[in-house]
Amino acid sequence: MSIGKFIFICIASLTLNLIGSAIGKFFALPIYLDTSGTIFIAALGGYVPGIAVGFFTNLLKAIFESTEMYYCTISILIAIVTAFLVPKKIFNIPCKILILITLLTFLTGIFDLLIENFLKSADFLKVMSEFELNFETNFKYELLDKSLSVFLAYFLFRMTPLRTKREFLLFGRSQAPLSDEMKRAMNEKNYLSSSLRTKVLLILMLSSLLISFSIALISYLLFKDTATTDRIKGVDGMVTVVLSMIDPAKVDNYIKYGRNAEGYKEIEEKLYAIKNSSTDVKYLYVYRITEEGCRVVFDLNTAYLEADKAGEIAEFDPSLLPYRDDLIAGKPIQPIISDDKYGYLLTLYKPLYDVNGKCQCYAAIDFSMDTLREYMRIFIIKLLALFAGCFIFIFAVGLAFVENSIILPVNTMAYCARNFSYDSDVSRKENIKRIRSLRIKTGDEIENLYIALIRTTENLLNYLKYLQRAKGQVADMQVKYLAMDEIAHKDSMTGVKNKTAYNEAIALLNQKILLKDANFCIVMVDVNYLKRVNDNYGHERGNEYLINACKLTCGVFGKENVYRIGGDEFVVIIEGEKVSLCKYFVAQFKSEMEHKTTNLTLNPWEKVSAAVGMATYEPSSDKNSDEVFKRADKEMYENKLAMKANRTD
Repeated sequence: MSIGKFIFICIASLTLNLIGSAIGKFFALPIYLDTSGTIFIAALGGYVPGIAVGFFTNLLKAIFESTEMYYCTISILIAIVTAFLVPKKIFNIPCKILILITLLTFLTGIFDLLIENFLKSADFLKVMSEFELNFETNFKYELLDKSLSVFLAYFLFRMTPLRTKREFLLFGRSQAPLSDEMKRAMNEKNYLSSSLRTKVLLILMLSSLLISFSIALISYLLFKDTATTDRIKGVDGMVTVVLSMIDPAKVDNYIKYGRNAEGYKEIEEKLYAIKNSSTDVKYLYVYRITEEGCRVVFDLNTAYLEADKAGEIAEFDPSLLPYRDDLIAGKPIQPIISDDKYGYLLTLYKPLYDVNGKCQCYAAIDFSMDTLREYMRIFIIKLLALFAGCFIFIFAVGLAFVENSIILPVNTMAYCARNFSYDSDVSRKENIKRIRSLRIKTGDEIENLYIALIRTTENLLNYLKYLQRAKGQVADMQVKYLAMDEIAHKDSMTGVKNKTAYNEAIALLNQKILLKDANFCIVMVDVNYLKRVNDNYGHERGNEYLINACKLTCGVFGKENVYRIGGDEFVVIIEGEKVSLCKYFVAQFKSEMEHKTTNLTLNPWEKVSAAVGMATYEPSSDKNSDEVFKRADKEMYENKLAMKANRTD
């Protein structure tokens, strides 16, 4: 099928939806008549054309009525259900159409009513109450609407030539139709469990979700920020009006005499007028902020709270405590949004200055944000309804592209390669013929891979044999190399790295120092009394004593960091994040060594004693690792002298 014919049928289906919708609106019918084209195209071409026609139907209708876009998910759901049922021969027998009508009526009746109610209110209980009240009536209209739409789509589907149906169903495929044998192989779950399908679909799903979620989140934040800013501006204007009514020179009189002060009652009446101008103004008051608290200048009664009298002290509200010092100093403060026992409020304090620039009082309004919260909930519901449809549309289109252009070609090539027979020339020719019959034409790297597969298949057997031999030789050489390398770098008695490995590690550290990428510390461990143990208990016990000292060192610092560089000398090299913990490791080593030496149940060759010294690489002063080593060795030597001085035996 040509792309022009495909687009024509899709546009015709879309036009059918729009004409049906226009007829319903023109005659003020209680039904929509905007899904027959979606049902027809989904039956004809499957998920992607049906979803696309349903999505763009709502998109075009939204030009004239914006709320239509929120119902795109329902149109997409209709396409998915139809595309799922039609391959099961539901359009072959007229009576089976009732199944599709019933299912579409039930699903669209529920979702349509829920979306309609949630667009009006975010109160779940209210929505469910409206749902129960209107469900029966809505169900009747949905049944009539879906019956007319399905029967019209069925009629068009039956009138469509069989050749057009086959061409439409195969449109967009990047290779020839599969044989029955290969279709069965592609449907085997054990074969289709390859990781490529899972990874690609997962990436596609995550990408679609990320795009939809990001746009929804940005829209939500922008809407919230704009709505909050608008309310702040409105409240700021109210507070400015309040301040314009108050003479800063008379604030002391207002506090002292209250309603008996001249002009007090007139101002109070005007303040009540401002408060009553909006139901969202919960509290309106004027305070003088002092160290003792908030001294009342004006305070208005509410339905829930009796006003404080002029001159009384009100405690600081918890939300004001972070701004207490600024308020006492008479400085302006930013708007405060709080959600506590008084409700979800926007509080705005604005100072009133006298002619000398001294703050006499603050006018404040607590503005309810409950309406904004309700708007935000409805906005979130709208976003969910909108982006659910957008997500499904993007995912369906992406899935069709990935399936036809990547997954199916790769899997069919894998099937041919997997079942390639090398028994005879005849078998190989038959397999080559089967690979060529795929006729993969994606116009990208997949097609290049397909061509390369055809060209290299005949030589694959010899190549695999050569590769197997080479692999065996490499494996033998690798085993021998690892064995030799281990012998060359491992101390035979203690099992830790030897002097050769230490020299290589030091050379690597010096390279890192030159590259300014070094971060390490060196710990010197010199075992004490080895000669005494050898003389008193024999060299076998002396070896045990040395091995016990090595085990203690490895247990604290990690075997991978320990090197034996002499008879009774060990060096520990620690790099990276653990460098900061070296001091604690040394302290732990000394503590465990002390515990062993004072343990009366241990044999002399089990009571490990060693001098320890540590030094950390200092980039500003150390030119190479040898300078760090010398400092560690010096500290170890000082520790050894101190241990000798403290000996009691």
